[in-house]
Amino acid sequence: MARSARNLDLRVGGAADALDRFEAAWNRVAEGRAAPQLEVLTFRDLPLLLKTLTPARWALMEALREAPAASIYELAKRLGRDYKNVHTDVTCLSALGLIDKDNGALSIPWDVVRTEFRVGAG
Repeated sequence: MARSARNLDLRVGGAADALDRFEAAWNRVAEGRAAPQLEVLTFRDLPLLLKTLTPARWALMEALREAPAASIYELAKRLGRDYKNVHTDVTCLSALGLIDKDNGALSIPWDVVRTEFRVGAG
């Protein structure tokens, strides 16, 4: 059986957004329908998202998507970056669930990471 694609939605919003998603899922289940299987990472605002997903961190994720790394050292060498900085980035991205760290090996668990920005949406 083929594994289904894992998609992660990055969003900008407050607690109300998460509560709206919860309420919608609750109502679907109450109506006898299946709850949607959403995997969402929400940032409080756009500056926090951009501070967290810097160009260097995004490049790190792209490199891991192309080929997993056996270690942070291997990844730092492949990227031509300082080990300490790569370690800091891996720690942050791993804590957010954007990368997997299994016995030191690093990989991307997502097939698609997508985001949608809505200007003036409230």
